[in-house]
Amino acid sequence: MQVRNGNRIFIGSACGEPQYLVRELAKRANELMDTEVIHLLTMGKASYTKERFDGHLRLKSFFIGDSVREAVGQGRADLTPTRLSEIPKLFTSGQILLDEALIQVSPPDEHGFMSYGISVDITKPAAESARIIIAQVNRHMPRTLGDSFIHVSRVNHIVEYDEPLLEAPPAGRDEVFDRIGHHIAKLIDDGATIQTGIGRIPNAVLAALKEKRDLGVHTEMFTDSLIELVESGAVTNRRKTLHPGKIIASFCMGSPRLYQFVNNNPLVEFHPSQYTNNPYIISRNRNMISINGAIEIDLTGQVCADSLGYVLYSGLGGHQDFVRGAARSEGGKPIIAFPSTARECQTSRIVPHLAEGAGVVTSRGDVHYVVTEYGVAYLHGKSIRERAMALINIAHPDFRSELLAAAKHRHYVYPDQMLPAADTQYPEQWETTHYFDGQPVFFRPIKPTDERMLQDLFYSLSDETIYKRFLTFIKSLPHSTVQKLVNIDYKEMMAVVGLVGEPEKEQIIAVGRYRRDSQSTMGEVSLLVHEQWQNKGIGKYLLTYLIDIARSQGIKGFTAEILAENEHMLHVLYKIGYTVKSRLAFGIYSIEFLFDEIK
Repeated sequence: MQVRNGNRIFIGSACGEPQYLVRELAKRANELMDTEVIHLLTMGKASYTKERFDGHLRLKSFFIGDSVREAVGQGRADLTPTRLSEIPKLFTSGQILLDEALIQVSPPDEHGFMSYGISVDITKPAAESARIIIAQVNRHMPRTLGDSFIHVSRVNHIVEYDEPLLEAPPAGRDEVFDRIGHHIAKLIDDGATIQTGIGRIPNAVLAALKEKRDLGVHTEMFTDSLIELVESGAVTNRRKTLHPGKIIASFCMGSPRLYQFVNNNPLVEFHPSQYTNNPYIISRNRNMISINGAIEIDLTGQVCADSLGYVLYSGLGGHQDFVRGAARSEGGKPIIAFPSTARECQTSRIVPHLAEGAGVVTSRGDVHYVVTEYGVAYLHGKSIRERAMALINIAHPDFRSELLAAAKHRHYVYPDQMLPAADTQYPEQWETTHYFDGQPVFFRPIKPTDERMLQDLFYSLSDETIYKRFLTFIKSLPHSTVQKLVNIDYKEMMAVVGLVGEPEKEQIIAVGRYRRDSQSTMGEVSLLVHEQWQNKGIGKYLLTYLIDIARSQGIKGFTAEILAENEHMLHVLYKIGYTVKSRLAFGIYSIEFLFDEIK
């Protein structure tokens, strides 16, 4: 191997690492001095980072994997924090001059072209920029298609050596990750284009997408889980606006089944990361969904994804590339997802402030959707107060009071801000969508974060509607009042809102609620539908839905106080199908009906 002192050597990425060449390099390591090794990520043993090679070989990595984390932490190896889309330019511009590139390729075809196989990523631009290319030709390397080839004439030295490729075993799943995957799946519409990585969250998300249709894929990493979506018919790529009919990827990590799937498969195109990870290219996919993880997020929306305080843990990778690309996409959604706790539920990942030394990978200005097992928070365009409340409400219940106290201390929220009790569980099972004149309305239990939307509904109503609903003239609905309407226990009090619009710009157009009578098994019910949405059947539907919920909670019937002039509400109650008893006094009807007394 023609490597000299002081050389800078690039090693092919991830599971595409040329293992034989790396072993040969390690054998010569003690003969070399001040030689620099550069890679993106390795799934191999990274023997060149061992302490015995200090002064001989030193790693400069763009990402920290398991096999090099200890070396970086002890200062024997270095991290170069760079977005994946921008790494190739470091080589092609000459900012990082490469003497040798150790790569692994498939055998040449009849035209002399060899494929970079499962790792095109930064390997192709690095090899094309290196002074000398040393290629391990391995019959186990798939011949992947796309911008993924090098001609034998470009290679200085070919070493034929067959060996199994490195593998990345699938991560396990559990209930927490499945709940996260469930929440994310609800944000993904048929026809969307998705990007995912590797790990338990991507696996859970992909498992939850099997009922979707015509999904597309534009990603940096291709994994085994994506095969299942292709085979289930969920991924067809038909509705992609860029490369329709094609899965676009940069590298893949997984099992031999995955490597066989991508072999000579025209469905999948591999491209270098300056293309796949270019935010502009990403944004050309309409309805682009990016899904990335995080280590922690503070109450203002700053996301740390690469360090544990001062301890460097991973790297930038393609996180920022896809967050910004999806944000620029028409209908795109950048999603940050993680379990709400760490260290076996001992610490919260949603924190008052990032740990000292923590790196900000997604800034406050870039964050959009944040997902934990407790739900979804949409932060983009929201105030610090709104962000803090949204994040607290998807934090683990054990930490919500502590987070609220910290938010009050920092004057992020109102001094009197309240939250539901820690044991209050949001009843997701009561979420549903119903169509009225072809328009979908999403019904769900009210949330503490609905405070402003409820005020918006109130201030958009006419005085007449307000009077009919509240039986008196009300001019304002201040925070002190409205927060009591949105912070409920879902048992003694239930409220369901009807919403229209996408999550980032949704509006409440209807509210139905009941309060259980502590002295009986009845509940007092009230309904409110915006004037523009009346006479469509929404009031009747909402009342029927509240009856279903009340029945499940052991409530036997409803009572209501209705103005005699509120003919619309009276009509809804009398036509609901139950035997209604009423009494008129001072212009107000007292209504009562039992659920088991059907007309």
